[in-house]
Amino acid sequence: MVDPTTFRDVMAQWPSGVTVVTTLVDGDWHGMTASSFSSVSLDPPLVSVCLDRRLYSHGLISAAGVFGVNVLAKDQAEVARVFAGMVPGVEDRFAGESWTTAETGTPLLDSALGWLDCRVVHEYPGGDHTIFVGEVLAGHAARRTAPLLFHSRGWGQFADVLPDVATLADGGVVAALRGRGHSEEGVLSVAEGLAASGVRVRVLDLARDDRAPVVASLPDRSSALVATREQAEWALGLGVEVVEVPVDPSVPGAVDQVLTVIDGLADRASVIVRNAFAIEHGDAVLNAVVALSAARVLEIGMSDSLGAATPLQVRAVLQDAVGLARPVPLRARLGDRDRLGLVKALTALKSGVHHFNTTLAGLDGAVATEDLVRLLGELDVDTPADAAQVGLAADALRLSLVPTNPVGAAG
Repeated sequence: MVDPTTFRDVMAQWPSGVTVVTTLVDGDWHGMTASSFSSVSLDPPLVSVCLDRRLYSHGLISAAGVFGVNVLAKDQAEVARVFAGMVPGVEDRFAGESWTTAETGTPLLDSALGWLDCRVVHEYPGGDHTIFVGEVLAGHAARRTAPLLFHSRGWGQFADVLPDVATLADGGVVAALRGRGHSEEGVLSVAEGLAASGVRVRVLDLARDDRAPVVASLPDRSSALVATREQAEWALGLGVEVVEVPVDPSVPGAVDQVLTVIDGLADRASVIVRNAFAIEHGDAVLNAVVALSAARVLEIGMSDSLGAATPLQVRAVLQDAVGLARPVPLRARLGDRDRLGLVKALTALKSGVHHFNTTLAGLDGAVATEDLVRLLGELDVDTPADAAQVGLAADALRLSLVPTNPVGAAG
């Protein structure tokens, strides 16, 4: 028979979620941290928790016949520590958190990823543990974010995994060149070269200038920034692949207005959420993501419009937004005025974003298209963009430019 130390060491390599198991005895609340929780049956809905028979909570659940399972989120390690008895001086483990009750009266954590309210229907001996099987009487999925994990006797989060493929769309070079007075022939040549290299190119900025010239031909990979239904239909009629619609989620009714603009066109619409990483707009941004995901837009753009977002802000927003957006993909536009653009791009990649808005040579303050293509290559992340072609286009563009202040970007 395997020795206990080896058995524990092997089991420590098995990652699991972390829960707080609660119960109610004679009107008093009790709870403990546990990772030995699993689903048993869908019909009827049954779950199990395995508890050490030496634990005080084991006897309480056996006597009460009810228990709650509260699934902890990535930011709730301190809650896990409190209910594991690892924080000295805590007299009331339930203090400082908001709790609710359902069918059994067992306390259920409002801020958990979700909770299940259960009645014990079976108790099975399992060596030094008891397997409690509970019938689920009520449940609630409260949040959509990363879970707290238990691995190697410690708590943590999912490891960051880079995507296999990432795509790029240049959202600024055409507007920047037009703003600098370049000829339409020269602007279109740059756009065609980028599109040929595998980068989608924004060829029209109708949301900022409805007098933008009508081009005789458009690259295969092209988009147009629009603000109205008429502009969207006109641009699609010209042959653009995607219409991009900016929205400021902090403005009441703005998201509903955009949904009206793209009604019937959602599968060809990329909605750009402005100031997506501003701390003061956090709830409004996530609410916008939920609404746009429900509308099944082509993609949701998360724009660092002012270029002021920090890598930590990017991380914090995207960890929630990526899950809320599914199955709609996010496309991030990240500023590089602070020279941290590639750091923010790497943060976004590791947070689950596979699509980016950039600008050739970084003309409008966004991450430079060629720089991100180079970074993806160094990270072994495939991209349809041809690094050599993009690099040559950027070099040629820089040689043709007279230094000037960057123009603003819509997102």
